Amino acid sequence: MANFNQKIKRIGVYTSGGDAPGMNAAIRAVVRVGIAQNLEVYGIHSGYVGMIENSIQPLHLRDMANIIQRGGTMLKTGRSTDFMKPEGRAKAAAHIKAAGIDACVCIGGDGSFRGAHALWEEHQIPIVGIPGTIDNDIFGSDKTIGFDTAVNTALEAIDRIRDTAASHDRLFIVEVMGRNSGFIASHVGIAGGAEEIFTPDGNVTVEKAIEHIKEGILRGKTSSILIAAEGQKPGRAYDLADSIRKKSGMDAKVCILGHQQRGGSPTAADRILASRMGAAAVDSLLKGFCDIMIGTEGERLVQVPLDVVTKTEKKSQMDLISLANLLAT
Repeated sequence: MANFNQKIKRIGVYTSGGDAPGMNAAIRAVVRVGIAQNLEVYGIHSGYVGMIENSIQPLHLRDMANIIQRGGTMLKTGRSTDFMKPEGRAKAAAHIKAAGIDACVCIGGDGSFRGAHALWEEHQIPIVGIPGTIDNDIFGSDKTIGFDTAVNTALEAIDRIRDTAASHDRLFIVEVMGRNSGFIASHVGIAGGAEEIFTPDGNVTVEKAIEHIKEGILRGKTSSILIAAEGQKPGRAYDLADSIRKKSGMDAKVCILGHQQRGGSPTAADRILASRMGAAAVDSLLKGFCDIMIGTEGERLVQVPLDVVTKTEKKSQMDLISLANLLAT
């Protein structure tokens, strides 16, 4: 955690990396709380791409009308390979300083926070991060903006799939997003009554899943739902289905939910979380704190140093997977 003594008159806000429902609510909070504190607020479009391309413009109260209910991000987002180079970061920092921006709020995930940390370390631009990612894989925060919406979106789809599975006595493997994180899979699995949950850091094998399914059949079960986190790339569920077929002769239907989990109107929980975090980010900057992320610990907001956030892995909740297996018996 770092401190700075510069008086803030103008702040910038940007979204970076994958979009997440609730980002607009966070932007809205930053802008409206900032203006209420007599700050000028500027939007940086398309994240670090916009920094390098100098796509920066003022945001006003009227710009925030009717965005809290919208998914995605009104500032757009992107990933910049140029920003990964020192000369790219120098160019971005020069544009920020030329625009008279004294400090920034970064809304994004792990990669976005590494960039924010580098801007402070290399160019002394004060930045506070807000965790916005459906994966919920950011160390230092129990919940990230967009996670609740993604879980509920996936759960609605799984409930519909279960109707079909039950009608046809079928086995379905539903693949959810999450990259290397198993948080969406574990939460959706327990809420959707899944028979088995495959996560990147889990210990469930195909053989164990087959055994579990067969035990259910002996008890009279006629359909099953398996949840699989996508892992490094989408399509893992097809490999699982093929392996199950070869080892057991059971035919498994596959449904990959994909990017629909990233879109849509954010839930009330995500809107409230984003609003609280946006306000806290502005407050932290006004109090001279920077190089931190606003996270949650239970219902409490906390400040976590960005170097700790980016260097520490957030572990999946294996107890949820164990509970899901117990409840599915």
